[in-house]
Amino acid sequence: MAAGAGVLLAAAALLLAGLGLFPATAELTDGNSEHLKREHSLMKPYQGAGSAAMPLWDFQGSTMVTSQYVRLTPDERSREGSIWNRVPCFLKDWELHVHFKIHGAGKKNLHGDGLALWYTQERLVPGPVFGSKDNFHGLAIFLDTYPNDEATERVFPYISAMVNNGSLTYDHSKDGRWTELAGCTADLRNQNHDTFLAIRYSRGRLTVMTDVEDKNEWKNCIDIAGVQLPTGYFFGASAGTGDLSDNHDIISMKLFQLMVEHPIEDETVDWTKIEPSVSLLKSPKDNVDDPTGNFRSGPLTGWKVFLLLLCALLGIIICAVVGAVVFQKRQERNKRFY
Repeated sequence: MAAGAGVLLAAAALLLAGLGLFPATAELTDGNSEHLKREHSLMKPYQGAGSAAMPLWDFQGSTMVTSQYVRLTPDERSREGSIWNRVPCFLKDWELHVHFKIHGAGKKNLHGDGLALWYTQERLVPGPVFGSKDNFHGLAIFLDTYPNDEATERVFPYISAMVNNGSLTYDHSKDGRWTELAGCTADLRNQNHDTFLAIRYSRGRLTVMTDVEDKNEWKNCIDIAGVQLPTGYFFGASAGTGDLSDNHDIISMKLFQLMVEHPIEDETVDWTKIEPSVSLLKSPKDNVDDPTGNFRSGPLTGWKVFLLLLCALLGIIICAVVGAVVFQKRQERNKRFY
């Protein structure tokens, strides 16, 4: 009876993990070089350091290439810079590992504005969104270090994701809340250890993980299904400062190809013609903050309701099994008195 209860408990735990009620371990690549796509990666030693040209990468604005890092902005006011891969990416499934450092002399809430990582149709177009173009086509991950919205309850620095087909505008005054898909708080500024971020896109699922606590392990930040991104876009990074400032440094950007099987019908799709989109049960404008800076869970989908009911049924069965075991032991104990 005890063995049966153990099996049922294990099954329930697996189902709860599928519902997202228990955290699941992220399955990111281990950085194996056989998956590395060098034409889309930026690594030391940087070729062309200190010059106005780099093989495979273009940069603009305040960007400065040194032997140890690519500095998008110095710790000075009203600066913006970016660096962009010259080669369009035609991988359907990929994972980007970014080694970065955001640091400066400013104290709490006296620094800004932040860093953005891009996979977009446009490249090398300066603009108001962390040093790059607004109304872009593609994916942006924002590492926002300054709260412009004084009424917000979220904790900064804050990481968020946005997918745009060119029709959406990023609202700085609200820290992009109205167009944000999901996000999390991450203590990533002025750290004395290395800080990393990983972005994975595979079979319509976008996952963002952080490693900013010097634990050498990935921590879940964003996990969204139903994301559609075309191939043929460009990877890039940008940063901007305003009245407040910080150093925004990129140490490396490594892109890995994911070997994933796709349905046969995907072979007939022209992935370069797909419009960036997300299949949401609710509008990003319905996002509600909680005091921790994370978004509350959205409404349950049909399959999640089914799994939840199944978990409830398993719970009833487990209680019945445990009750039967307890009843049997009491019966045996009572027999000893006769």
